[in-house]
Amino acid sequence: MLFSINTTPFSDKIVAFDKALFTYFNSLGSEKWDGFWLLITEQKHWIPLFILIFYLIFKAYGWKKGILLVLLSALFVTFSDQLVNLIKNHYMRLRPCNDLDLKTTIRAVLHRNSYSFVSGHSTTSFAMSTFFILLLKDKFKYIKLLLIWPVLFASSRVYLGVHFPLDIFTGMYLGMIEGFIFYHLAQSALRKKQF
Repeated sequence: MLFSINTTPFSDKIVAFDKALFTYFNSLGSEKWDGFWLLITEQKHWIPLFILIFYLIFKAYGWKKGILLVLLSALFVTFSDQLVNLIKNHYMRLRPCNDLDLKTTIRAVLHRNSYSFVSGHSTTSFAMSTFFILLLKDKFKYIKLLLIWPVLFASSRVYLGVHFPLDIFTGMYLGMIEGFIFYHLAQSALRKKQF
């Protein structure tokens, strides 16, 4: 395991680099920006974006296919969250705000007691963005701008002191893989249904 007590010299170097990188990025924060990043990190503040995405899905696919795609999206989010929890409980990496090596030297704006690796914010937001972009890329010219959401959403976690960069980057790649898989499953479901 990468973050267990008995780590290899290579994984020790990765963890040390990750902590150094976190400390650098976290040190760039200031109190005047805390409110902005706290707003960004809350899922409820992105509800208007989700409403817009669902509107685009219904516009592009119609009501019957749209309802199927929205239901599949909900299943995908649930799957992604559960996978993240399995990974977190396997590696049991402490969050930066709870890491004794860092606790006294970082700006921890938020405090969470759950484990750090891998970031659920990063994984699920990149998974859903990838999924929606693939679904809508042929229908709407600027849909790739949707990637702004997971970049900001995931970055907020480093700023606020609750995730390391490795948590974010691993979540990003895992999420994009999930998004591709979700997209192909959705395409298969659409083909099997008679609309």
